Amino acid sequence: MRFNKLDMNLLAALDILLKTRSVTRAAEEMFITQSAMSNALGRLRTFFDDPLLVQVGRAMELSPLAQTLQGPVRDIMMRVESATRIRPAFDPLTDSAVFNVVISDYSLSVLGAGLSRVVSDQAPNIQLNLRPQHARPSVLLERGEADLLIVPDYLSNAEHEGQILYEDDLVVLVASDGPHAGVPMTRERFCAARHVLMEPFTGQDSYSAVVMREAGVTPVKVLSTYSFSSIPALIRGTDRVALIQHRLVAPELARGGLAIKPAPFDFAPLRQSICWQAHRSRDPGLRWLREKIIDCARAAPVPAPVA
Repeated sequence: MRFNKLDMNLLAALDILLKTRSVTRAAEEMFITQSAMSNALGRLRTFFDDPLLVQVGRAMELSPLAQTLQGPVRDIMMRVESATRIRPAFDPLTDSAVFNVVISDYSLSVLGAGLSRVVSDQAPNIQLNLRPQHARPSVLLERGEADLLIVPDYLSNAEHEGQILYEDDLVVLVASDGPHAGVPMTRERFCAARHVLMEPFTGQDSYSAVVMREAGVTPVKVLSTYSFSSIPALIRGTDRVALIQHRLVAPELARGGLAIKPAPFDFAPLRQSICWQAHRSRDPGLRWLREKIIDCARAAPVPAPVA
């Protein structure tokens, strides 16, 4: 089949070539010979009147035109792949499917146990792959590397479909036997305290970092971690503090050794969203999974306000 004189079969080859920047790896991914992939690249170069892949040292780089083609071609292939995967109905008890969900360890702590039970009980043939947070999570949707994102609302993309899952507050976590436990957490004390900070290895700011920056607070960092869920253990038995999500720390309070206090400045609540590609809104399997995640969010315990 041709469109505007382009053999549509070459689009798949172009998509893989732009992603791998290698004739050899592209051939391996498409299960064809290297000579066949070289031939496809030659035909693409003729059609676009552009080299597309340029040798720079020992590596291949994308030409300026290839860089502009990468997003649109991936979007086309995503839509084709989605259309061929969609079935008229989805029966969770009998149908099999694989879903990739990008989720932070914080949201995993809030939703993971409930979601695992639901999938185990209601959809035994589903494979659910939970992937770590990403600096640019929307790109993973666009590349087809993720089916759903569970991210703070400020990281969502207006071009994608989405829904707020739940809201959360930030609280100041301290050791119950430490110097901050029996006194009010004033702004002055908070600013002078020794902080444990969550700094994602992907480079984006955590919501607590955003809040402190907007409040004009520069924390005294003495320890950083890549994991939200590790923070309570890093606070217990120390003189340190952390600005942390209330839902994450509430179960830890029952274990002892910790106390929480209101933050000494105002901020908007943290809103966690679920996001997906608009063209997959009618995918019955993905719709089922979205609904179950939303149900888990509604069923998750809400901690009492901090006095």
